[in-house]
Amino acid sequence: MWFRVLGPLEVVKEDQVIPLGGTKQRATLGYLLLNANRVVSSRELLNALWPDGALPATARKILQNAVWGLRGALAADRADRQAGVLLTKAPGYVLRIDPDQVDLHLFHRGLREGRALLESGNSARAADALRNALALWQGQVLADLVESGINWPELAAAGSARLDAMEDYFEAELRCGRHQSMLGALEATVEAEPLRERLCGQLMLALYRCGRQADALNVYSRVRASLIEDLGLEPQRELQSLQQAILHQDSALSPPGQRAAAGRAAHVEGRHEPYRGRRRTA
Repeated sequence: MWFRVLGPLEVVKEDQVIPLGGTKQRATLGYLLLNANRVVSSRELLNALWPDGALPATARKILQNAVWGLRGALAADRADRQAGVLLTKAPGYVLRIDPDQVDLHLFHRGLREGRALLESGNSARAADALRNALALWQGQVLADLVESGINWPELAAAGSARLDAMEDYFEAELRCGRHQSMLGALEATVEAEPLRERLCGQLMLALYRCGRQADALNVYSRVRASLIEDLGLEPQRELQSLQQAILHQDSALSPPGQRAAAGRAAHVEGRHEPYRGRRRTA
């Protein structure tokens, strides 16, 4: 059985999509999947299903019916309802599954693998691992439930992890000298997330390597203006240093192949990548 949460909620068994019922039943499964193998109290589930706090008098009965319906959908046969993956355990319920059955878990595992490869200097394999992890995404987490008004903190956390993975992926590709092939994706991502300084720095570097120095500096001007206007902050030191390096056409910003051809490979290898921006932390 395969559970998809990176996009609309789906459960697939033997190549068949299992019907999951109405919104409350689907939301119950979605929340339990985000907390797989952890006992979730009935109170926590009720608060997740009615986040505005306006629980109807029949809320517990609706939850019990949702669990009953999900057991029937997930069971191999009707006699297997009580021995299935969705179990009653005080003070609520637990969804017992192999983490590898959930696309979100596989994404996080691929992200960890990609980061480890990136830190070890194996940029090509890191790019492959991160690309495969990102390919699991088919839209916003639990997109169908979000359309119905669901807005759990776990959804925002997963979305943030996706952006982090995209930044790691772009870094791996830039280290491989693939700035031209990444440029379109970087521009689109920065347009959607204009205040993420690491992304903006990656776009600046890609533009500069493509011979578009003025465009790279314009990206810096835009992000600086937005940071000052929206947050009252100057860009991080890493982004400021990158701007200065672009202004001075620092040869350390050249693609890896060109640096090697110029006899600078050993020096730059010791310095690692010339721009390794980080996320701003509070």
